[in-house]
Amino acid sequence: MTESRQSAIDRALHTYDSGAFLADLQRRVGFRTESQNPAQADAVRAYLTDEVAPALAPLGFTSRIVENPAAARAPMLIAERIEDPALPSVLTYGHGDVVRGYDEQWREGLAPWTITVEGDRWYGRGTADNKGQHSVNFAALAAVLDARGGKLGYNVKLIFETGEEIGSPGLDAVCAAHQDTLAADVFIASDGPRVLAERPTLFLGSRGGVTFELLVDLRKGAHHSGNWGGALRNPAIVLSHAIASLVDARGAIAVDGLRPPPIPQSVREALADIVLGGDEEAPAIDPDWGEPGLTPTERVIAWNTLEVLAFKSGNPDAPVNAIPPTAKATCQLRFVVGTDAERAGEHLEAHFARLGLNDVQVRVTQISAATRLDPDDAWVQWTLESLRASTGKKPALLPNLGGTVPNDVFAYTLGLPTLWIPHSYPACAQHAPNEHLLGSVAREALAVMAGLWWDLGDDAARLAAGIAETSPQAKTKSQAPQSSDALL
Repeated sequence: MTESRQSAIDRALHTYDSGAFLADLQRRVGFRTESQNPAQADAVRAYLTDEVAPALAPLGFTSRIVENPAAARAPMLIAERIEDPALPSVLTYGHGDVVRGYDEQWREGLAPWTITVEGDRWYGRGTADNKGQHSVNFAALAAVLDARGGKLGYNVKLIFETGEEIGSPGLDAVCAAHQDTLAADVFIASDGPRVLAERPTLFLGSRGGVTFELLVDLRKGAHHSGNWGGALRNPAIVLSHAIASLVDARGAIAVDGLRPPPIPQSVREALADIVLGGDEEAPAIDPDWGEPGLTPTERVIAWNTLEVLAFKSGNPDAPVNAIPPTAKATCQLRFVVGTDAERAGEHLEAHFARLGLNDVQVRVTQISAATRLDPDDAWVQWTLESLRASTGKKPALLPNLGGTVPNDVFAYTLGLPTLWIPHSYPACAQHAPNEHLLGSVAREALAVMAGLWWDLGDDAARLAAGIAETSPQAKTKSQAPQSSDALL
């Protein structure tokens, strides 16, 4: 017997109120799935075979492990729940791996591999990234299945990886090899933070990233600064001038080839009511830093930024009276759709050549593509209405994250409109000691996702028929920016 949308939401909320959701998450956090630690390869695989697959089986999924062609210790799982091949299909995603636990760095009374509840905070590694988030989505889907009498009205497919925290190696290759299996009408998943804990959020893609190294290598060996200073070029000074030529004194990018196109009006409108750094633990914003004429939110979400991640010359921990022979910096360009990022190395080399900085060597080490679904897309408007109906709140719409998720795989390789509904919040310490999930956000997220899974049963066929041929992201891989593994 089919129940109602509200009954589906109530069922999902009951999993939280009864403690069942916490029990499931406690068990999942107990798997030490550190993908950065080769010694935990067995735990990473066991999370798929002993936890995820058994959790999906009662929901009607068939699952299989897919070996990773790029990282043997980071296998994947593909699962399907096919009600009828003629029905629309939804592809969803999660990752079971976490960053290192850093056990000794957690506050007294906390441990990364067990959940400690203190008020609204649920401490434990993976509670926010990503075990808590995919646990919400699984529990909400189960509630909707119960409320709809075991029939969703659409098919669900899942790609689940265990290498997201090491850059998602092999994810693109696996999705390309299994395109027919993973074919769908829309992609819906959860990762990353809401804009604020209290505000449901939808984001449609992510900025891309180019990591590059700048090296000035002038000679072999260091030379006494008193005997040779003034006669020998100092590589640290040369490199400092090179970096200063890329970004002006207030942080705006000064190289035309690394700047983005103008911000689309639909993106500006989406960001108009979003304030960056509203949580109490957020760092203080530097209002005069970055591209002039933009709000802090626009600078992070809708524009490009160039950061110096590391700089080394000589021995910073034990300096000596010598002119060092080399200097090296690691830099990163975060960029939005429309940036000529594939030619970033060429733009940098040409820029330094124009300035006569011929000793600066450029090496691009990593590129991931930027993605952004059009905020006016029909799927976007539908999702916002679903979130509003479930929470009574106006959702935040982010055209893309400021950071990077492997969305290019789903948007470009699989050609899907991409919808991300995050269940964490900015101050969750996701990669640091004391990572935590907010219980209040998890409970609201269960309602959000139950409402969304329910609404798909009513509307997926109409939406899929209306946009199947016109999705802005429905392009082939050859038309999309070519990228290497995603940046974290």
